[in-house]
Amino acid sequence: MTSTLHDQTAVVTGSSSGIGFAIAQEFASRGANVVVNSRSQERAAEAAEEIADETGSESVVAIEADVTDADSLESLVEDVVEQFGSLDVWVNNAGINIRGPAEEMSLSDWQQVIDVNLTGAFSGAQLAGRQMIEQGTGGNIINISSMMGEQGQTGRTPYNTSKGGVNNLTRCLAVEWAEHDIHVNAISPGYIRTEMVDDAQDQIGFDEQDVIDRTPLGRFGTPEEVANCAAFLAEGEHFMTGEILHPDGGWLSFGWGSKS
Repeated sequence: MTSTLHDQTAVVTGSSSGIGFAIAQEFASRGANVVVNSRSQERAAEAAEEIADETGSESVVAIEADVTDADSLESLVEDVVEQFGSLDVWVNNAGINIRGPAEEMSLSDWQQVIDVNLTGAFSGAQLAGRQMIEQGTGGNIINISSMMGEQGQTGRTPYNTSKGGVNNLTRCLAVEWAEHDIHVNAISPGYIRTEMVDDAQDQIGFDEQDVIDRTPLGRFGTPEEVANCAAFLAEGEHFMTGEILHPDGGWLSFGWGSKS
């Protein structure tokens, strides 16, 4: 059975590594035209080449753009439409985390996280939404959030706040653009084995076993599992908009318990 993503055009921001890379690769494997994005053209090109080699796709391209620069994103959209003729799926994946006590957090560090994670998501969705409205054929916008957006945690105030904002951004845009058949949903992962999580473990020194004990499924998730959620949303064969999917191994459902 041919995937409904076949010949659709998808942009995945921040997709040179981690979850974004896995999403771009999954889309390419299902026949989509895929745009790999990074602030570095070199990193984007390396990732695009790897995805093309792995999937056999001839429709994977790399485009440099910074999600904190709206003009840069606008140029990306223009390049995509010129090259492929349409924009059908947009994934706001680019994100950063700066950790530290709230009382010591500089406003510049706070603003940097908000600029990338929240304002960058709005800018990307806004530009993608404009293009999809102009095309008149609907579309899918997927925001990569985090289960941290629904929790309070020590030392993560900017990140958790930004992701909480992404969740409500998702709901607002879903309601506003429903009349254009643009579905806006979010994915809110738990602990996924990525470089960002590995870096957090190194910096904070949290115990991996504590995460495993706190997760009902008893393990970290994989980028590929998140990518499968993204593909489900992107294929659009569902009656969903404004929803937040939680591939978190049952973390949020478990409350603050521990299997040990």
